[in-house]
Amino acid sequence: MKTQGYLRIRLISSFLGACLLAACGTPKDTAMSRGMQNLTARYNYIYNSNLILDNYEEQLYETYKDNYNEILPLYTVPEKFNFSTTASTPVNEKDLDKIITKAQAVIADKAFSNYIDESYILMGRAQYYKTNYFVAEEYFDYTAKTYAANPNVRLNALNWKARSLIQLDNLNDAALILDTVYLSLPEIKEHKDGPLATIAQMYIYQQRYTDAILLLSNAVKTTRLKRNRIRWTYILAQLYEQQKDYRKALSHYLKVQKSNAGFELYFNANLNRIKLTGLLNGEHLNRKKQLLALLRDDKNLEYIDQVYYQIAETYAGDSDFTGAEKYYNLSIRNSSKNSYQKGLSYLRLADLNFKEFRNFLKAKSCYDSTVTTLPKNYPGYDLILKKSENLEYISKRYELIAYQDTLQLLAKLPEGERLARIIQITLPAKTTVADNGSFKEDPFAGANQASPAGNGPGTFYFSNTAAMSRGSADFTTRWGNRKLEDDWRQSLKSSSQATTESIAKVENAGHPSPQPQDPSANDSDILVNRYLSAIPLNTVQLTASNQQIIDAYYEMANFYQQELQDQAEALRIYQIILSRFPENNRLASIYYSLYLGYKDTNAASAEKYKKLVLDLFPSSAYAKTILDPQYSVKQSELEARVLAVYNQIFDQYERKAFPQVITAVNSTIVQYPGNMVNPQLNYLRAISIGRTQPIDSLVAAFTAITTAYPDDKLIVPLVKDHLAYIASHKDEFSKRRIALPDFDANEPHFFASQPLPSEPLPEKAVQNPGVPAPAEVKAPEPVIANKTPETNVQKPAVPVAATQIFSTEVSKIYYFVIDVADASLTLSSSRFGIGQFNRGNYAGVGLKHQLTEFDNDQLIYVGNFSSFAEAKSYADGITPQLKQIMKVPAGIYSSFIISKENFEKLQSKDLVTKYLDFYQNNY
Repeated sequence: MKTQGYLRIRLISSFLGACLLAACGTPKDTAMSRGMQNLTARYNYIYNSNLILDNYEEQLYETYKDNYNEILPLYTVPEKFNFSTTASTPVNEKDLDKIITKAQAVIADKAFSNYIDESYILMGRAQYYKTNYFVAEEYFDYTAKTYAANPNVRLNALNWKARSLIQLDNLNDAALILDTVYLSLPEIKEHKDGPLATIAQMYIYQQRYTDAILLLSNAVKTTRLKRNRIRWTYILAQLYEQQKDYRKALSHYLKVQKSNAGFELYFNANLNRIKLTGLLNGEHLNRKKQLLALLRDDKNLEYIDQVYYQIAETYAGDSDFTGAEKYYNLSIRNSSKNSYQKGLSYLRLADLNFKEFRNFLKAKSCYDSTVTTLPKNYPGYDLILKKSENLEYISKRYELIAYQDTLQLLAKLPEGERLARIIQITLPAKTTVADNGSFKEDPFAGANQASPAGNGPGTFYFSNTAAMSRGSADFTTRWGNRKLEDDWRQSLKSSSQATTESIAKVENAGHPSPQPQDPSANDSDILVNRYLSAIPLNTVQLTASNQQIIDAYYEMANFYQQELQDQAEALRIYQIILSRFPENNRLASIYYSLYLGYKDTNAASAEKYKKLVLDLFPSSAYAKTILDPQYSVKQSELEARVLAVYNQIFDQYERKAFPQVITAVNSTIVQYPGNMVNPQLNYLRAISIGRTQPIDSLVAAFTAITTAYPDDKLIVPLVKDHLAYIASHKDEFSKRRIALPDFDANEPHFFASQPLPSEPLPEKAVQNPGVPAPAEVKAPEPVIANKTPETNVQKPAVPVAATQIFSTEVSKIYYFVIDVADASLTLSSSRFGIGQFNRGNYAGVGLKHQLTEFDNDQLIYVGNFSSFAEAKSYADGITPQLKQIMKVPAGIYSSFIISKENFEKLQSKDLVTKYLDFYQNNY
């Protein structure tokens, strides 16, 4: 017996030794080698790696910071979708590196095992969780191609490859792969939950919520992981809520509540349950009580900001905006960890102040806070950013409307009551104006009068502290502290009265400020006199006041429709214009805009306004565009051809080929009647006649221009000045054989000689072109269109912050610059138009416009301006005329204001680009 036992021990020892020698030696593809490699690979490497990975995913799930204000992602991933600055996702590099090491060992040392494919999958998943998505995608792609014969491995690899591409924001390629996965799902019998969930996630990104619900419901049924089943059920509830199927949504939220969900998921399911129960049963009061009850539970203290937000939403739904504002503010104050919730509360508060309270100053502040708190990938972030940047454009127009409405209300009062009301309004100003007579605070802060009929709460101009504060702040920013005295705008006596009047329009919505009648009168009397003089007391003044209101509403509606892409708000404002002013001078444009706004949402309304355009304005550009959608394209091509012809004629004018100019203008006007540049062509023709014929012919040509183009605002004012000058110097002109001897320095010109500016422009500029021509300065507007979009700014090879190059320090000299991004274009005709504008509107100031170029850019710069305010006033005046002045395509030029010190730093296209970015951020 002992011998037999001994023999058995020897046999076993020999077998184990042989196995050991086989394992230590060169691997051979034998049954024994495969068996040993499978054994060691499975239990020494693959099992342990999967255990580490499962623990990692569990930890990630438990610590991931979700944003419950949006549909949750189906999978928790480090960094991606993580909007909380305090989130602590478990990126344990050491554990993931262990998985990679073990997988590499299997691939290197267990080549004959059955776990090579799983090792590649493990390495890809580890790289995925390390956020190395490019590397992960390569591993999954290799696995899918190498093991294409195994459907389980192939689909698993393709599923993870698609998830990697999603993380890389390559949704197009991910969608193509998931199409293959979807078609291949019947090939596998188990583990379908992962691919189903990934496809459902893609459908959510594509907003195909019905399809996502179908696939995710199947994924919930087939998944073995309890955490996935609970999370996906909550997401199903969110999708049903998105589809407004509130009963199914409520059912799924209740399932989450009854499950063993984590407290945060349970809390949000309960919060949504309360909300949906209120919606379904109409029990708003009961809903508020249930939400308030949540505040008394200590377990909910961490989520108190979300509770306050939901209470605010309930108040807003009941149109109790004061209550909503209170609880939005409470949500913001109590939001210490959840920055996403804080940003959302800021957004709701901003919209509330803007749309309901018309408190634009506060709305601007809240929008600013929103864009700095919400993540940039928040849906509609770009629109919020636009509102924040351009709120001043909208708010100024609302303030103008409220101001004109107030003046009209005062005009309806008897004179005695009118005066008493103004005195009552301006009385608080005595306590807010400083002893030195300078504006330091809002003189109307504290006035609290009832709003005029027809206006919303807070729109009465004198009681709207936000509007008055805004005006005071704008005044101080533009002018600093100024004495209440005659000609207070003329800080520099070299500035002409035209400059002063242009700046006055900026401050008073197109009306010059009345001067104090009595220099010794107190501040209150001055304010009383100002508002008394602005009241529209006759039909002409009332018509002008109404036109300002129409224009303000129209500009806002256009801005909402074209810039902010907010069709609903644009349509609302257009309808306000029609209800208040059924007959106005913008009906054709308003009807056409309403047609466009309703075209995709309300066919009946669109057809109504289309018919109005065609019936009432059949010859308008709007009617032509409706009948021929390519009309605007054809018009653009036509304008381009006319600009080319204009430049050719201007070249002849510069060569002093005056007879050819006259002939060319005549034929061009016949060929292109009604074109925008025809007044300017006629002006060139008239000057050419003056260079070759007596004064009577010149006067006849000038008179013909004023008759043919009575509404022109660039050439006609200039021609009228010329005619007035000729009339006052009739004897001198009658003695001339030729009205305008060609550049004879001894003969008088249309204008007296101009004084030079205090300091000349830099020497790198070239000469100033010849004949002047003014344009009427329109009421200034914020220069929105000339801002270069951030997406068009070229990034430097070595990033250098613009703030390190340029400065906002106050300068003694500023320039207005037009940047033309094409060095091949000739700008003589454009500079000629700028010279016309300068001579007509800034006579006596000595403005000069000059040219410099580098790379592929040409800069026309105008100066000198002694302050940013003067340069801004000039920009506001010339910008509306640039389309007519510039003889180059509108898309290749932009404008800005720059100090002399910053201008001297512009030595390349890259620096111009940097300054444009700097200018937008600081001015």
